[in-house]
Formats: sequence, C-alpha cells, structure tokens
Amino acid sequence: MEEELEKRDFLPISREDMEQRGWKECDFVYVIGDAYVDHTSFGPAIISRVLESHGYRVGIISQPDWKDEKSIAVLGKPRLGFLVSAGNMDTMVNHYSVAKKRRTSDAYTPGGTIGKRPDRATIVYCNLIRKTYKKVPIIIGGIEASLRRLGHYDYWSDKVKRSVLLDSQADLISYGMGERSVVEIADALDSGIDIKDITFVDGTVYKTDSLESVYDAVKLPAFSDIVKDKRTFAESFYLQYCNTDAFSGKRLVEQYSEHEYVVQNPPSKPLTTQEMDRIYSLPYMRDYHPSYEPLGGIPIISELKFSLVSNRGCFGGCSFCALTFHQGRIVQTRSHESILQEAEAFQWEPDFKGYINDVGGPTANFRAPSCGKQLKSGVCTNRQCLFPKPCPNLKADHSDYLALLRKLRALPKVKKVFIRSGIRFDYLMADRDDTFFKELCEHHVSGQLKVAPEHICDEVLSMMGKPENSVYEAFIKKYKQTNAKLGKEQYVVPYLMSSHPGSTIKEAVKLAEYLRDLGYMPEQVQDFYPTPSTVSTCMYYTGLDPRTMKEVYVPKSPHEKAMQRALIQYRNPKNYALVKEALLLAGREDLIGYDKHCLIRPKETAGEKKRIAERQAQNRRGSSKAGVRKDKQGTAAKSHKKRTIRNIHKSKKA
Repeated sequence: MEEELEKRDFLPISREDMEQRGWKECDFVYVIGDAYVDHTSFGPAIISRVLESHGYRVGIISQPDWKDEKSIAVLGKPRLGFLVSAGNMDTMVNHYSVAKKRRTSDAYTPGGTIGKRPDRATIVYCNLIRKTYKKVPIIIGGIEASLRRLGHYDYWSDKVKRSVLLDSQADLISYGMGERSVVEIADALDSGIDIKDITFVDGTVYKTDSLESVYDAVKLPAFSDIVKDKRTFAESFYLQYCNTDAFSGKRLVEQYSEHEYVVQNPPSKPLTTQEMDRIYSLPYMRDYHPSYEPLGGIPIISELKFSLVSNRGCFGGCSFCALTFHQGRIVQTRSHESILQEAEAFQWEPDFKGYINDVGGPTANFRAPSCGKQLKSGVCTNRQCLFPKPCPNLKADHSDYLALLRKLRALPKVKKVFIRSGIRFDYLMADRDDTFFKELCEHHVSGQLKVAPEHICDEVLSMMGKPENSVYEAFIKKYKQTNAKLGKEQYVVPYLMSSHPGSTIKEAVKLAEYLRDLGYMPEQVQDFYPTPSTVSTCMYYTGLDPRTMKEVYVPKSPHEKAMQRALIQYRNPKNYALVKEALLLAGREDLIGYDKHCLIRPKETAGEKKRIAERQAQNRRGSSKAGVRKDKQGTAAKSHKKRTIRNIHKSKKA
C-alpha cells in the first residue's frame, strides 16, 4: 500500500510539470474555479482522473487571474479542448449570502481568501479562453453549468437568463455527474469529429441553428415567452423537471431566435456499482496541491479528507434541492469492498487520528434505489418516493448500510465512524427493523444528531416536499427512548428554514412557539436561498407551484424575510424590534408579556423610562423626608420621657 501511495502524483499545473512527464501538450486543459484538490469529493478531480485512466493527458489551471489573458495560456493550447468548471459550488452562492451581501471567506481557496474567482466564473473563464483561442472546443460542466443549462431564473439579478451555453460561448455542456459523457466527448474529438457534430451524447446540451436533425424532442416554450409570462415559465420548468430521469427523460428543445436553439439530450444512465468502484479506485492524492501549503492550505479539506462517499443520487425530492436536476433521483452505490479499501488507506496518512468523519452522500442512509423497477423503467414522473407519504413500493431497508458501518468500525486504527451528511428521518421511520436506529445512536452520533425537519407547519412542509410534522415528532420520541435505553444523553439539532414559499408570518410565529416549547434556540438559521433549477425557486419567482399551478404565498421583501428569520432566534436581543413587529403584524400580542408562554417581554419606551425614573426619584425624596420626621418625633418622645421621669422623682421627695 505504501508503495502505491508513493507512485501517485498530482496532475500538471505548470510547463515544468508537463516537461517532467515528457509532454509537449495536454489533450485537455481543465480550468476550475476552486483550488486544485485531488480528492473524490471534488468533481474536477474525478473527471480529470477518469480522463487520465482512458489515456488522455490532462493539465489543471486553477483559479486563473481572469483579468489577465495570459493566465489561461500557461499550459499552452490543448490538443482536444478546454474543460471548464466553476467549482464545487455555484460562484454566486459561494460569493453572496441570501441577503446578497458579500461573504468574507471562501473555503475552497487557499487560506480561505475571498475574491480569487469571478462572479459567474463559468462565463468569465470561457470568454477569457475565447479571446486567446478562437476555435478550440470548450466543454463546460459542474454544478453552475448544470443548473443553468436552459433558461433559468437568476436570483442575484432578479431576471430570467439564457442558457449558460450561449452566454459563455462554450460548445457543449456536460451536465450532471459527467463521467460517462466526458469520456464519450473525448473519444469523439480524438477520432476527429468536429465539436459542432457531437450532438449524440446523453448528458449533454448543445446549440444548433436548425432542428432538421433533431428528432423525438419535446419543444419547450420559447425563451422570449418565459421572460414575458411567469405562468409560462412555470410550465416550462415543470416540463424540464419531469424529464430529468435517465430512462424516461425526453430530449428538450428551447428556442432563442429564428435560427438559434439549445438542445438538451436525455440524462446519462446511472453508474453501476462496478463503474462507481472503478472511478473511486483511481490514484487520487486525497489532498490539496502542496503549492498551497505556504498560503494556509484549503480550509474545506479538514471536513472532507477522511470522509467516505458511499452513494449518489437522492429520491428525497425536497423542493428546495437541485439534486433532481444534477445527480438524479436514482441512488447509485459503491461496494463495501471499495469503501473499505479507501478507509484502510487512511491509516497511512500521518494526520489520520482514527476518526472517519462521514459515510454517506446526498442522503447518508440511502444505499439502494427506492424500488426495484427504477433501474429498468426509471423513476415515476407523477409521484415522489417519500412525499407526501412513503410510496407502497418503497423498500425501506438499512441492512446493507448497517453491515457497511459495522465493517468500518472493525477496521484497525478506526476509533469512531460518524454520519454527518444527513439522515432522512422519514425513511428511517419507514423501516420496521429498529436495529439500525439503535446502532446509529450507540455508535455513530457524537452527542448531537443533525436532521432537517426544515419547518413544523404542515402547510409549509407540503410546499417543501417534506413529510408532515407528526413524522418528525414520532422520530424525536423514538430517538429519546432509544438513547434512554442505551444510557446516553444525546440530542437532535434540527435544521430549520425561514421564508420558504408558503410561509407567512403566521407560520413563522408557530415555528417560534415550537422552539419555545422545545427550549431550543438554533445558533444558525437558513433563510430560503433561491438557487437555479429548483421547484422552490420556481415558486419564488412565479408565485405558482409548478406541480399544481396553484398560487403560493411568497415572502419576498427583505424586511419580511428578516422578521421570519428573527422569530426563529427570538431570544437574541438584537432581534427584539423585528420580533415585536412580527408579533403585532400577526395579531399575536398575547406572546408579548411576562407569562411563560410569551416570546418577549414588553419594552419601555423612552417616555415610559423617564416617567419611571421620576417616580423612583420622588419615592426616594418621600422616604428621605419621612425619615427626618421620624427622627424628630423620636427626639421629642425621648425628651418627654425624661421630663416625666424627673417629675415623678420630685413628687416622691416631696
């Protein structure tokens, strides 16, 4: 094992690295918005290693200076083309909070420094390449390109924007998890096929000036129509949403002008377990490039280095999540042997302390497709697996995941195996076998288990695609009982979201009351963030639920969003004014007072404070005068007593 580790190396990032390998040119140059981290948690690392395993020479340009055209040419002109990814996060989410305020750090950049990549990095990098290399093929991918592959609502500009393929001047989008499509594209280019003729690869989006060769396609509303009418936008979005499955998804066409179309091919087929194993067995360095060490390293690696990816895809169906558009709803898994082999390699890492930080994926406790028919027929387009109730065909079974965790716990030098990527509690409750529940509490919780009920009002939960609150309450009860039997004092940390479509001030107040009764005050609250290509973002922009086309209340004003957020943290003194305003607006003055059920106490105004101060001063003066009178009365009484005693003595002598 040690010999294998010594043979590994990072891919070239400079001409000197290329020369050491004897390369005169790269087949592909990969431009990425993150620092270069060769770890399986990073998409560019996987794509570059997959291409390398197929015999292609890949060089890396990480976080180029977008103000300098020379920065894109440091590795020279690639033989086949440029690959471009903004990184593991959408750059706008990476740069801005939901309040559109600039963030102060970037966990994917050396030393956490902000500003090392531009806004909308995919577009900027591609335009930079086009200035230097006019005709070299450009293939874009990653989360930013995938979720902007067709017309989409952009929260930061509050506009409907065109496909990123057009604004970037790229030739192809490889959307989703692109291992299959990127190899097929590379093979086509290597065989001499022009990039404009690569229109046949699943999991790609291309542009064309004619639909003569496009067959079996569903035509979406034209881009001009979705810009003009929000209802049309919602209808277009739902068509896209219903065609995200690799087995049932249709080819989609979006028209931009008389001779300009964007065509989305059906998604790539899910990977088999054997294919997943092969991809994760490639010679990753599992760390950031050593050139970053003097700059303080890459902050995010501390969370990811000793984590294990066991699955992809998610059939949870949360409205605010983009996984349906990116990884799809069919769960794909690695074998136990593959995961154990990776975990065993941890012992050779000098900074491994015996703790595996996570074993999971988008949802940790999904280790198989939700039902047997999905790998033949795909997922249902007209129903969800868990929402609003678990489907009768759902197989809720944790036995495979449990067996994997037991094997990991038994490895030498492994002290603890944590599960931190999220447990889907409704799926856990659907499993009639409690064995996993017990061992979860016994072995895999570090005092606190993080779960995501998101809200407690069923009206809001239905918009979120989440189960009714009664399911969460049953889970909490069972969690407490299980820990009590084990003699453990462990807690649940609920993730909560404010201002989601469907949430009025009324529902926000109910959530605050729930937290009051729970005796819990969350340190962090996620205000709903409208990111591209989610059902919730469509609701936010259109005011319509695209699944039913019914109107939905949407809290949009920054002030109302601030009130809803403040209610969740009503004990924070900084939130007092917002909480009071929200309670008055909701007609809940009963929650302002001194009783146990109240959220906040009345707060005296400046005038009231002055009157109170005057009354207190008056009382002090009154008590002072009373004391003087009392002293005088006491002195007079003493004198009278002395005179009386003298008179008695005189009468006795007489």
